[in-house]
Amino acid sequence: MTEHTASTGTADPTAPERAPRRLRADAQRNVDSLLEAAKTVFGTSGVDAPAKEIADLAGVGVGTLYRHFPQRSDLVRAVFQREVDACADAAPALAAAHEPVEALARWLHRYTEFVATKRGLATALHSGDPAFDALPAYFTGRLGPALGSLLDAAAAAGGIRDDIGPEYLLRAVSNLCMPVVDEGVVYSQRMVALLVDGLRYGATRT
Repeated sequence: MTEHTASTGTADPTAPERAPRRLRADAQRNVDSLLEAAKTVFGTSGVDAPAKEIADLAGVGVGTLYRHFPQRSDLVRAVFQREVDACADAAPALAAAHEPVEALARWLHRYTEFVATKRGLATALHSGDPAFDALPAYFTGRLGPALGSLLDAAAAAGGIRDDIGPEYLLRAVSNLCMPVVDEGVVYSQRMVALLVDGLRYGATRT
């Protein structure tokens, strides 16, 4: 259905642009449930898991899933962005609750879990689908500053060396998050703990 002005049949160019409508509370709950369910299902069955498996876990109908996420790429992108946001948002909370090096170590532990358990998402993101083109920049744009603030605080406190940038460390942790049979994310966390110990080498204590 197309809107028309009463006199000319065209949209009024002077009319203020409408803000996107916010989802109703029940619709937002459905979206949140679908994203949480998709995250779980993607982790166990992969990003190509049946839509019904995701909808059933979310407690909604398949029609509700497709109404909010018409394409599978829409759902994959939304899950990825939600997880990136949660990881980025954890940085200031950890900084407020722990001393700088501990906050950094805890954030890297969380980031390790994110990377190690999102291999299926990573495969989809590198599939060449143009729907995912903006996500690498979103990833670094959100996580780079989050990690950078923790690194700066830890270095200022004299707890770690000050010559490691966030992009370098994000890449290094990702490289350590290789799947190992019978160990899973535990192996990656052990390797990242060693990396954190290495950051302490050469620190200038204040």
